Amino acid sequence: MTKRPARRLLAVCAAFTVAAGVFVLADAHSVGRARGDLSQKDQKRVEAVTALATDFSKAEQYEAMSGGAATSLASININSFSHFSENITFAEQETFKLGNALFQKLWVSSPSSTQASDGLGPLYNARSCQTCHIKDGRGHPPEDAADATSMFLRLARAAKTPAEAAALKSFREMSMPDPVYGRQLQDLAVPGLKGEGRMVIDYTEEPVTLAGGEVVMLRRPAYSVAGLAYGDLDPTTTLSPRVTQPMLGLGLVQAIHEADILALADPDDADGDGISGKAAIAVDPATGRQALGRFGWKAQSATVRQQSADAFAFDIGISTPEVPLSEGDCMPTQVACLDRPDGVQARLGDAEAPPPVMDLVTFYAENLAVPARRKASFPETLAGKRVFYETGCVSCHQPKFVTRRDAGNKAHAFQLIWPYSDFLLHDMGEGLGDGQQVGVADGREWRTPPLWGIGLTKTVNGHTFFLHDGRARNLTEAILWHGGEAQAARDRFAALEKQDRDALLTFLESL
Repeated sequence: MTKRPARRLLAVCAAFTVAAGVFVLADAHSVGRARGDLSQKDQKRVEAVTALATDFSKAEQYEAMSGGAATSLASININSFSHFSENITFAEQETFKLGNALFQKLWVSSPSSTQASDGLGPLYNARSCQTCHIKDGRGHPPEDAADATSMFLRLARAAKTPAEAAALKSFREMSMPDPVYGRQLQDLAVPGLKGEGRMVIDYTEEPVTLAGGEVVMLRRPAYSVAGLAYGDLDPTTTLSPRVTQPMLGLGLVQAIHEADILALADPDDADGDGISGKAAIAVDPATGRQALGRFGWKAQSATVRQQSADAFAFDIGISTPEVPLSEGDCMPTQVACLDRPDGVQARLGDAEAPPPVMDLVTFYAENLAVPARRKASFPETLAGKRVFYETGCVSCHQPKFVTRRDAGNKAHAFQLIWPYSDFLLHDMGEGLGDGQQVGVADGREWRTPPLWGIGLTKTVNGHTFFLHDGRARNLTEAILWHGGEAQAARDRFAALEKQDRDALLTFLESL
């Protein structure tokens, strides 16, 4: 069996500071000492309950409650990712529902007779949050010419001036935009303007032979842009495809103590296990200070509110107090775009989505519940769990945490949760690389995505496309694309007998 990660046993992180653009981990002797929210008694309880499993004959206590007391116990159906946390108050349920209405709201171009709903774009990818985050779930690659709303292309290039380099080093900028097309390719535009272009994907099929002779075809994508409306992209601009991620459990992830995530980091692979996860750095707009990045494909956002504000700005073209870009992602060369009227209304504030809107949308995003596990105690699920551990998947997909006692919302406080992620950046190999630097994440590094809810993707979203660009058509393909730090675990999976591979998939489908 794969040993418990040495960095987790040592728990060598007490706190972090930022120096020369990298995290410096302060010396300590335990996770508990790093967590100022815990008493010595609580520290021992947390260490005991979050220890990796050694007995696979039965489910662990509370294992089926993936989100702790916040877990949704509703019947499994297409709405399984859209329920509120079970432990929020009755008054908070109203707040959640108001946030849901704004999450689904269709924004319109300015000027409009519709009060407080204008300001769309002028360039955009979607008219609402829900359009991208379909049923609050996982996006997918376009299946026809009109079906690209849950996948887009991030644009980035290297710094070209000392000022740009300084902005990247201080994390005031996570990447530099294309000089013509900005940070994201917007394929839609308000009346009178043209969308910037259209993402094109070309796939080639590659065979992989597993133990026992089973052949799996992997599809390797190549990305380009057709119909560029405003000239050429900068020659150094990289294209990074991103499908939208599930929204469930975000508030609980935010409530994980920084020390518990940093305790799993081992950027120099000091323990020699081949896993060298590193912490991401982001700037929290609310404080202006550097913080641990934990949201987004490259962990570029520190908080749910920051992630939401970025989506408003670059997906929809709506300004917020956090990202006050009323012109959205329009660049200085896009003069007609910049000349369009915005939707800011003085009586409501200086942004198209003023603080009350952001408060409601953020609360909604923070309180989408994780569904309860299915068949967690079934023998076939437990057999797959053993294989998950033995192949080394837990080295990055850390099963569980206990959230901080002083979480901002009591519903998120001191909960045993099972996200199956360490929320660190890992080198996933050249095959999954996008060549795009985002903060401290290089072109081969991605944040470990949580696995909770992954088994309900087909139920909620009607597909089984996985990874950052949806190239994997099922979980087997997703595993076989793992490289870099995950290469050894991937190879162990490929070498398993079919019965054990199927058991592992059964376990994942129960999450």
